[in-house]
Amino acid sequence: MISSLTTSTLVSLDAQLAALIALFNEVHSYLSVHRPAFIPDRVYQAVGEMAKELPELRKQVNALEGEWRNLRALAQVGQVVNSSLELDQVLQVVMDTIIRLTGAERGFLMMRNARSGELEVLIGRNWERENLSRSEFAVSRTIINRVVKEGQPIITTDAQEDPRFHTQDSVVAHNLRAILCVPLWVKQELVGVIYADNRVRSGVFTRRHLELLTGFANQAAVAIENARLFASVRQTLKQVTELKTLMDNVLASIPSGVITVDPDKRILLCNRAAAEILRQPISALVGTNLSAILPALDEHMNQVLRFGHTVMGLEMSPDLKEKGRVALRFNLSPLRNEQRILQGVAIVVEDLTEQRRLEAQQRLFERMVSPAIIEQIDTEEIKPGGQKREITTLFADIRGFTSYGEMVSPEELVQVLNRYLGLAAEIILAEGGTVDKFLGDAVMAWFNAPVPQPDHTLRAVRAGLRLKEAVERLNQEIPVAAKLSFGVGIHTGEAILGLIGTEKRMDYTAIGDCVNTARRIQENASAGQVLISRSAYQRIADAVEVSGVFPIQAYGKREPVVVVEVLKLKS
Repeated sequence: MISSLTTSTLVSLDAQLAALIALFNEVHSYLSVHRPAFIPDRVYQAVGEMAKELPELRKQVNALEGEWRNLRALAQVGQVVNSSLELDQVLQVVMDTIIRLTGAERGFLMMRNARSGELEVLIGRNWERENLSRSEFAVSRTIINRVVKEGQPIITTDAQEDPRFHTQDSVVAHNLRAILCVPLWVKQELVGVIYADNRVRSGVFTRRHLELLTGFANQAAVAIENARLFASVRQTLKQVTELKTLMDNVLASIPSGVITVDPDKRILLCNRAAAEILRQPISALVGTNLSAILPALDEHMNQVLRFGHTVMGLEMSPDLKEKGRVALRFNLSPLRNEQRILQGVAIVVEDLTEQRRLEAQQRLFERMVSPAIIEQIDTEEIKPGGQKREITTLFADIRGFTSYGEMVSPEELVQVLNRYLGLAAEIILAEGGTVDKFLGDAVMAWFNAPVPQPDHTLRAVRAGLRLKEAVERLNQEIPVAAKLSFGVGIHTGEAILGLIGTEKRMDYTAIGDCVNTARRIQENASAGQVLISRSAYQRIADAVEVSGVFPIQAYGKREPVVVVEVLKLKS
């Protein structure tokens, strides 16, 4: 019946009862003064009883209206608190409803802290729908503690006069009067309390308020717990999102490629470096089977998935789309969950293509410059441009190579050329020299740069003599037609050494008259002859045996160049 009533129905019924009571009062008053004889006594009695019962009926209707309003308010609040998962909004609606329904001055909602187990005030509101500050959290802890301990609601119409509480310090100090306190239950667990009071008026709360608040508390407790769980989930989600963002940033900052695959070898995760190495966007890689991209890696992934072993330092040179052949190094590790169950493979990949190219260039450089010298070079000091330095330049040219080339095939000619030039390069490097370049069937080298060598002239002469001896030994092993010899020219003087060229192509070389003079001396040397300039000879005269001193007419020189033929080193 109550659910079928409306506000207008109750208002209309109350108005009709008021009019009816007024009418009966008038009729009763009239009949009391004027009592016609034709009206039976029982009518007089019925009118009198009705006049007495109608006011009581009106009271019952008004009580019914108040109860209906409370129930309707609870239903509306239930819809609000259960339709929202925002904790602050739920708490405000709950407390404002409690204060409105009970006529309380203040209301507090306290929940048990999950860690400490102590009750904490989540919200305090007053009758003006304002949040209370912490300094206004003056409540009766005695009543609250009893409700928590016994799990039963408590009502006192005037705590100052109530023998249970009137001696409590908080009641006296804070002048607490009417107090309502009910427990909050969720799944048979007491999770908090709702506390309402009035410090101004006593007798505000009734047993009906207590029953009303108790019923409402059960509903509110569920709504509050749901809101708290939602807030916890949202906080957890925020943390997970922040952690994922952090992990994404970490993965993005790792220079090595990182890939994870599931047991079916589908890519689950791929960082930016891996995408750049494989030359594909991350969106295209995730979900793709890695075996289709790197088939050579398939067998090794099978081993990891089957036996759970780790594979370290695996190097391969696959052909990749739009990138060609690359040099890659892989580390494969089993990917396990907390229960140690294999979930896939974690792969770290490094692109060694550029490193391998530089290593090849390094090996090539080591074939031109002594490794001992390379170790001493300070790359910070080698800059574009030139630097004047005294050096000893050596030129060695193969004699008879042109005529020999007319008799053999190009392949055989190259084979013999490489053998002789390789022999010359090895000897020069062994003496700490720098091989500048190969000029057809000739080799150019210098000493005393880039690392200073106090005995650079002696090193150059010793290299020339060793080359002469090595060729003689070689000629004992090869056919007569392939027997060749070197003519060696050596000169000491100043030259400009440095990186010559452009940013795209530079050579570390020597330029100057010193270099030209050494070449002209070599052009005048006969097969197996080691000629050095007079300036070079003056530096090592005590260390070598010579056959004579004589001038030569060097091309491009106005004056003859005096040279000395070196025979051997003094013992």
